[in-house]
Amino acid sequence: MSRFKVTITSIRFITHDVLQIRTEKPSDLTFTPGQATEIFLDKPGWEKEGRPFTFTSLPSHDYLEFTIKTYPSRNGVTNELRSLSSGDTLILNDVFGAIEYKGEGVFIAGGAGVTPFICILRALAAEGKIGDNKLIFANKTKADIILKEEFDRLLGRNFVNILSEENVPGYAHGLITEEFLKDQIPDLNRIFYLCGPPPMMDALEAQMTKLQVDPKRIVKEET
Repeated sequence: MSRFKVTITSIRFITHDVLQIRTEKPSDLTFTPGQATEIFLDKPGWEKEGRPFTFTSLPSHDYLEFTIKTYPSRNGVTNELRSLSSGDTLILNDVFGAIEYKGEGVFIAGGAGVTPFICILRALAAEGKIGDNKLIFANKTKADIILKEEFDRLLGRNFVNILSEENVPGYAHGLITEEFLKDQIPDLNRIFYLCGPPPMMDALEAQMTKLQVDPKRIVKEET
């Protein structure tokens, strides 16, 4: 098992509860867009409390970036991350992850589940290959949308937001349903990339079955 100690070079909030953390990049650490690593706080008492987070920097960047939703009420790792500053250190484990780009399709994310797609879409944009890829992003409120301006710029009309707890003009409201999917995706013979909380994933996979989407065309994290 590889372990890397990295120094934080910048840390800031990009929404009310999402941190963007950038660190130095070890020369022998490699990953592909969509992959993740386990992060440990380099603080007494937290050495065994690792949590998985996705790289949101590109493999070609000379730094590592993580986009992390924090949960202050849980008093766990993400809450502790809120107290860190530039110059503090983190411990990274091996790289892992089964979400990788397999062709043009539809990305469906819930909340922090969007993070594997950030790197994939950034990489496609950098190569001029964004094509007709589409992102459907489910959140509770407009304030929860991660990197809204960037996704607007990258995807234009192919960036669709749906909010479950807030009714905002110009945004879909409610939960992702079969009817919503059929309305948003006229051609269901596409590749689907899914990432979100377990209840959402269970619902999406059930909907995909009813819509007769070939399971081989569904890309998700292995469980």
